[in-house]
Parts: sequence; structure tokens; C-alpha cells
Amino acid sequence: MKQFESFTLDTGNECLWHSGTRIALAPKPFAVLRYLVENAGRLVSHDELLDALWPEIYVQPQVLRTYMLELRKVLGDDPRDPRFIRSVPKRGYCFVACVSEDAAPRSSAVNQPRNQTDFPGQIVGREAELARLCAASHEARGGHRKFVFLTGEAGIGKTALLAVFRSQLDSEFTVAAGQCIPGFARQDYYPIADALRQLHPTDAAASIFHHPHPGAGPGELCAAVEEVARQKPLALLLEDVQWTDEATLHLLSALARRQGDLPLLVVATLSPQTGANSEAIRALVHDLHMRRLCIELPIARLGKRELAGLLQTRLAASNLPGELLAYVYQKSEGNPRFALMVVDHLQAEGALARATDNGAWELRGRPEDLEDMTPRELARSLELGIERLSDREQRVLEAASIPAVAFPAWMVAAALDEDLVATEEICDSIARRMTFVQRAGEEELPGGMRSAFYAFSHALYREMLYQRQSPARRALRHARIARRLREIFRGRESLIALDAAAHYEAAGDSKESIAMLRVAARRAMELRAYGEAAELEARIARMGANLPATNGRNGGIGGNDGLAWPAAKDTDFPYSTHVKA
Repeated sequence: MKQFESFTLDTGNECLWHSGTRIALAPKPFAVLRYLVENAGRLVSHDELLDALWPEIYVQPQVLRTYMLELRKVLGDDPRDPRFIRSVPKRGYCFVACVSEDAAPRSSAVNQPRNQTDFPGQIVGREAELARLCAASHEARGGHRKFVFLTGEAGIGKTALLAVFRSQLDSEFTVAAGQCIPGFARQDYYPIADALRQLHPTDAAASIFHHPHPGAGPGELCAAVEEVARQKPLALLLEDVQWTDEATLHLLSALARRQGDLPLLVVATLSPQTGANSEAIRALVHDLHMRRLCIELPIARLGKRELAGLLQTRLAASNLPGELLAYVYQKSEGNPRFALMVVDHLQAEGALARATDNGAWELRGRPEDLEDMTPRELARSLELGIERLSDREQRVLEAASIPAVAFPAWMVAAALDEDLVATEEICDSIARRMTFVQRAGEEELPGGMRSAFYAFSHALYREMLYQRQSPARRALRHARIARRLREIFRGRESLIALDAAAHYEAAGDSKESIAMLRVAARRAMELRAYGEAAELEARIARMGANLPATNGRNGGIGGNDGLAWPAAKDTDFPYSTHVKA
């Protein structure tokens, strides 16, 4: 046992404890943390860490950045003012906290059987999926090959669910865990070789994956895995297989198709639209599913009730403010990782705290009034996904964030002032490979032009992409979209007047925004929507009051926008005397 501050590193059971609560960590992040803790107080270079944990595999150093991000999130460590892991630029890392030996974690739970409660709040709303995994394990133990794919977006809880399931596998199983990480050299069969090496470092069944002879094919490698399973039922747990090599995918397909009973359970997690081999992995899952050789368990976002249970578990409270639940759901849209990051950020900013009189959780002020309600850890996590794309693809996504969470390809092309066909092809490519953009259909524009329609899977992606652009660039792109809207709908401008006004306002062009608002107000009057017309007039008055005075009402705005809109008159708005600017 290694103790540092309120954390205990349980090297015997390979887990981390925080103030008596067990924290789920995947094998590789745990191994990185263990090595740093065991070498506390000195610089551990990138090469030393890579050689210690991947002695026979070439791994690109940037892989360590992914693990450090996860460890800092678990430890609550700020890289700018580290309490635990200090980065030494271009050299390595140093564990700076004081480490001592401890006989046991501060909770007696370490002496109890591991069960679902060891991972509090991690699998709220996942009981049905856990039950299906347990059923698959019973069938596998009885000699039937079982393949299960846990699919879903990043942060949805696949790793947490797999960790809880692993804790419930009984001693009758040999458990082998492997993980695929972007940045690894494409060594064939790496995740399976890594899993088997942990169990049988010198066994022939493991060594054949490390040093396969030139003629070794899927059949021989399948036989090696099957030999391990025949000795004792084998549970092969693989994480993030969307990042694996094609050879591993072919081997998984061969293992599933082979005839004969075998006590083998394979559970793999994946984000099917992410990764270097996203199309190949989707084809594999579809093929095995159609042949009834696998089970696909999609992990969905949490509903409001499940999210409330998650937050109640995290905050150890049976009742929480309704405003808090609504705000966290709005920010996270039911993604568990995002929700917990938002709650942690609210606490760190002092917006969520316990009342001094009764100890109940309460919001202090309105959380939406805080300047930055997207946690740095969450923003960086989203950035890592974006950075895997090419510069051109990132540029397209930034432009896609200008309209809204949902966006048509023609608006993206307009924002970039580029060709629609080429822009649509890039959007399609991103939607096929990444989970945070989805194709949502097509729309037909005046004149018969058709354009594909897309949507960000989560509003936080759109927000992050929007904010990473400079204000001047955002303004330019808003203005281009507004002008393109007016071109496409020339003669029918009232249909898009409010949208165009919003884009002009975001671009800082108040004159053109007011002109479009007047078109919208005129349309409201024609439809006898007098309340809406009055609201628009009040909005026009507020904006006009901030413009420099020239000849004419509100600077003469209305006839100066290139479309010869007549200036609005006070008599156009019968309720104007009752509206305050």
C-alpha cells in the first residue's frame, strides 16, 4: 500500500482508493501511476516510463499525455499548480507528493468482496447492460463462445461498466485485459498480446503474438487463445478497439466464427465512429451481429431520473436542488463523464456548496453567470478528439459551429467562402469517423438546391469549437452566412429575416441586423402576431439607441441595406406606445 494525501494505491488489488472510496482505473493508467508513485521524488523520463511499461513495443511518447490527462482528472491535479504529478517539458514527469507505506486503505471495504458499490455512481442506469454481461459470462463458463461489444460515445460509461463487470467475474475465470490507445505503432495483435502477456509472460500462447513467425495466420493464433481458454474459462476484456490494428479485427472475427464449444468470453468497448479503423470495426460488428455471433450493447445517455441518481451518489445526498439537476442535464445532455466534470467544476468555483445550517447542498448564485462553466479538464478532453483531425477538417468544424448545434453543409461552405460539394464531402467524412458529428438528413432550398444537414452530438462540442475561434473570425463567418441567406432567399426574405438578423448581430453589424428585424416585424404584422411585432420593435429600439445619430429615424436604417426595404413607421406598430425600449 502506498499512501499520498487522501489517496491509497493498493498494489495488491491494483486499484486506487480516495478517502475510503474505490476509484476505477484501467490497467495501463494504473500501471503509469504505480510506476510514478514507486519512483516518487525523481524525474522519470518519457523513455524510462515507456520502456518499463511497454518493454517490447514501440509506443509514441504522446500516448503518455492521454494517460496523464486521465490521472490528473482522477487525482484532481492542476498541471499549472501540481500537487501530485509535475510535468518536465520535453523530459518526463515527477511525482511530487509525499508517499508513505500504509497497511490498508482507510476503508474496511478492501477486505470485502468487490461488487457494484465499489464504484459508486459509476453505473447508475446501467443495470440492464450489467445483467446482460453477467448472463453472457454464465453462458461462456458453460462452454459457449460469447462476444459482446459495448458501444457508445466518449464519456458514456463503457469503461466504468466494464470495470464493475470485471469485479463481479468469479474465480472460475481467467481474466485478461488489453487496451488500444491512439498513438501506438500499428503492431499486429497488440491488445490481445498485451492481455495474455500479463497472465503468462513466458507462456507459448502469449509469446506467439509477440514474435509470430512469418507464416503464422489467424488459425494458429486462434489456437493459441483457445489453448488458454481450455485450461480455464477465459474472459478477454479489450478497451477502445476502434484504435486497434486490422490484424486484431481479423483475429476476433476468426475466433467468433470457429466451430466447437469453448469457454471463451470476449467483451470489447468501442466508439464505432471514431478511430483509424472505424469503418472496419463497424463492418465487423455488423457482420457478426447478422450471423448471431455477437451481442451489441449500445450505451445510451442517462435520462433525467438516472442523472439525478448519479449526482445523488456522487454528492452523497438524497435531495438536490432542482435547479442544479436542470443545469447539469442541460450542460451534459446526459453524458455521465460530462455531468460529473460539471459538478466538480461547480464545487471548485464555489457555486455549489453545503449550507452551514443543515448541510444540504445549495447553489450560490446562478451557475450560468459564471464566466467559464466548461471545466478545463472537459474542454481539454474535447480538444483531444478534435486534434486527431486534419487542419482542414478542424477548420470545417469550426465553421460548422457558427450556425448552431445543427448545421447545413451550405452554411459551412458559406462561412468558409468555399465550394459546397467539397465542404459536404469533408462533413460526411467526419460524420463517418467521429462520434460527435452525425448526419441528420437533407434540406431543399429555394431553386431546388439540396444540402446535407448535420448535428453535433453534444452542445459542448459546438461551444468549444465556437470559442476556439478569434472574435474577428467568428464575426466574418457570421456575416458571410447572413449574406448567403439573403442571396438564397431573395424575394422571400421574411422567411429567414430573424436568422439573418441574429447572424448580423453576432457579426457586429447592427444596421443590417435592424434592417432584417424590420422585415421580420412587418411579417409579424401581416400575420396579426401583434405581440411578436411589439417585441421586435422594442428590440429594434434598443439596438437603434446605441447607433450614432444621423438624419432620419434610428439613423435612417431600413433603406440602406441593398434591398431597398422601406423604413418602418411608428403607425406600423399599434402597440408601440406600450413598449419600453
